[in-house]
Amino acid sequence: MSAHDSEEVRRHMNRLAADGIDVVRVTYPDLIGTDRARDVLLEELPRACEHGLAFCRAVYHTSPQGDVVPVSGGLDAGLPDICVRPDLDTAVPLPWEPGVAACLGEVVDPATGAPAPESPRDLLRSVLARCAEHGLRPVVGPELEYFLCEPDPSGGWRRYAPDPGVVYTAGLRADPDNHLLRTLRHVRDLRVGAISGNHEFDGGQIEINLAHSEAVSAADRSFRFKAAIKELARKEGRLATFMAKPFNDAGGSGFHLHLSCDDEEGRNTFDDPSGAYGLSATARHAVAGVLAHAPALAALLNPTINSYKRFGPDTLAPWLIDWGLDNRSAMVRIPPERGTGARLELRLGDASANPYLAIAGTTAAALLGVLAGEEPPAPLEGYGYDTARSAVLPQTLSAALDALEADTALTDLLGKGFTTSFLSYKRDEVERFHRHVTDWEFTEYAYHL
Repeated sequence: MSAHDSEEVRRHMNRLAADGIDVVRVTYPDLIGTDRARDVLLEELPRACEHGLAFCRAVYHTSPQGDVVPVSGGLDAGLPDICVRPDLDTAVPLPWEPGVAACLGEVVDPATGAPAPESPRDLLRSVLARCAEHGLRPVVGPELEYFLCEPDPSGGWRRYAPDPGVVYTAGLRADPDNHLLRTLRHVRDLRVGAISGNHEFDGGQIEINLAHSEAVSAADRSFRFKAAIKELARKEGRLATFMAKPFNDAGGSGFHLHLSCDDEEGRNTFDDPSGAYGLSATARHAVAGVLAHAPALAALLNPTINSYKRFGPDTLAPWLIDWGLDNRSAMVRIPPERGTGARLELRLGDASANPYLAIAGTTAAALLGVLAGEEPPAPLEGYGYDTARSAVLPQTLSAALDALEADTALTDLLGKGFTTSFLSYKRDEVERFHRHVTDWEFTEYAYHL
């Protein structure tokens, strides 16, 4: 570590100490977007910054149930290390945990000094570097929904405040314990760019909107937001879940991405008053790219077995490959704003998606569309969900993974190392599900057969 680096670390330590911080939580996303972390005492930060924090690389290959999936570079390599160094520029006090600040960690392979192949944050950076080669700087605005659950006296979890008809409302009628107000203030103080929040379509479902920014910042903020929401719910004795569709009698939770691209001078390249629909050729080509690569994108934006139970007619979750002008029944919606607000909204993703992978895949597909220079078909008019007009997205995770593997243009841009690891990890998930006996099967068959 250079003298300058040491001075920078000391400056950050003084800043944190002045805020009453004595522990720094160093976090980074795993393959599915879960936060992995270690708490470091403030006085130990110089050592952590110089040498890094050692984690087993197989954390990227560990399932939600704690199984280590046999992905190349993990078990077969003897469970080697990755090295995580605190990025103290991102350190922010946790408003709900006195004395603790959290920062993001930079992940490298200690043997090579290169980013770990599975690192979602570095995957996004590599895609953005390709965009920069063509003079494009993606700007992303994330929208995330989640369900808040509370303990059910009979066991398990039930929806908090499950009253129907509360879409686009705020206040005690659908939030008798003021969860949303407390949470909104905390995530504001966490500086993740929270703007506003409201109750969503189903009882117990909440949406908090985040500001738009350049793509890595948008992914960082989405990642930290999701981790914060889950922590804050636990402090209340509740469970916040970004699962795509946690309840049979309710809809799903989305992760909508608003995407535009600035040029090197900061001008929105999607706007063109003289272009078709008031959109530039760049914007139309980007839409065409997202449509062309939508089956493969499903694997990244709808990454679980459960994701595909969110799809279906009249769900307002897109399951057809189409686009429309200010049409919420389309997979790609073009909001009515033009000028600096010209953008596309990809409504495909669900809330379980890893923000880094969702944004990397979407920007990669848009870039491929710009490079191909093709126009999209005519936009959807009226209410969608008509299979006679539009192709159907993959309806299972297995089919989406096959589509991703087959889309060599997209996987070449994402990189072989990441793609191989992701496919292996997710196909293990499909296998484990097919071997598992579900409650539905017991209820359906046990009494009669």
